[in-house]
Amino acid sequence: MLTFHPEGVILSVRAQPGSKREEIRGVQDGVLKVTVTQVPEKGKANKAIRKLLAKSLELKISQIELLSGETATQKKFLLRNTNPETIQTKINNLNK
Repeated sequence: MLTFHPEGVILSVRAQPGSKREEIRGVQDGVLKVTVTQVPEKGKANKAIRKLLAKSLELKISQIELLSGETATQKKFLLRNTNPETIQTKINNLNK
């Protein structure tokens, strides 16, 4: 789910756009499952996912960049200026 990158951390995400709620559902099959209400149209869902990740992981939106999976449910985000341990701790705390 988390991979080291020279600029920060790469986070693997499984997106579920068009859901009833926006939430991080936890880790499933080695990826972070994220649901958003936006539809996958013109990047709206990707923008909503970035916003939700920023809020949930206490990052700035500018620190989060979509690296791959623009039109797929499997996505990889670069989280700049952080480390895997910090992000893992924040993800663990979301499930409490």
